[in-house]
Amino acid sequence: MAPVQSLLLAISALFSVCWLIRDNLHLGNIREKYVFVTGCDSGFGNLLAKQLDKRGFNVIAACLTASGMEGLQIDCSARMRTVQLNVTNPDHIQEAVEFVQSEVGDQGLWGLVNNAGRANPIAPTEWLRVEDFTKVLEVNLIGLINVTLHLLPLVKKARGRIVNVSSVMGRISFAGGGYCMSKCGVESFSDVLRRDMQHFGIKVSIIEPGFFKTETTNLEIIEKSLQQLWERLSPQTKEHQGVKYFDNYIRVQRFSMLSLCSSDLNKVTGCMQHALTARYPRARYSAGWDAKLFWIPFSYAPSVIADYLLYLLLPTPAASSMKRKGRNQVDV
Repeated sequence: MAPVQSLLLAISALFSVCWLIRDNLHLGNIREKYVFVTGCDSGFGNLLAKQLDKRGFNVIAACLTASGMEGLQIDCSARMRTVQLNVTNPDHIQEAVEFVQSEVGDQGLWGLVNNAGRANPIAPTEWLRVEDFTKVLEVNLIGLINVTLHLLPLVKKARGRIVNVSSVMGRISFAGGGYCMSKCGVESFSDVLRRDMQHFGIKVSIIEPGFFKTETTNLEIIEKSLQQLWERLSPQTKEHQGVKYFDNYIRVQRFSMLSLCSSDLNKVTGCMQHALTARYPRARYSAGWDAKLFWIPFSYAPSVIADYLLYLLLPTPAASSMKRKGRNQVDV
């Protein structure tokens, strides 16, 4: 092997070892730290709240429902605190901030995990109305921003961490509706926030999960929403889509959710915990092998390649000009 190649290999190996050592350095005194997590009724937020509680953090879990709060109080230690929070309700946010302030006192808030979110309605763009977009954007993006801005003074006091849950769909948009748009917005907001807050010792991390089995990917909920959207379409739009389009679209959704979704939510909560406890948290975490090996690399592909692959996956409307030219591979 040429000397230059050997030198480059040695430098790469040394860099990798140093990065691994640095990445595994963790903080102490976590029992003195407070973490506020939104969206704790189920899924990632619920599991994270329980895991942080077991590790000794002082967890304040925000739930949308009273039953979610009660469940966490039963399953967790006496340290667990819960608060009811709808992130689209300014009064709820103000009440939650006052509750957090009373709990953390002068110590400040070490961790803010913005996990609350919703996905539906997701559908072809032509099926949707503007209010369908705003329903999702108000939770996933505007709600996240509002919660962050209100709690930022407490995080600054602790020189703490902010962890925002995005998605691989914030990198590449392949479904109509507010979900991809909102997650793209989370990416942008988090990038700017990270650069602004570095001057105050605050670390901001983005979690980009792939497909996991949560309420967001619940097939029953997705299909019910799609059925309602399809039924309200005008006869002309249905004609353009084709009589078999709806069934084919449902089939693609089922294939995607059943074949790609992982049931191991620890892959996501593990990233969240690292962002909260590592001495040097990462700016971005990709969670799940589908995110690491497919979606993230796919997001860097030229648009013509990404468009073509998605064209092969998704059904084509009956009135499509591409179908008339003989390039359609899907029976509609």
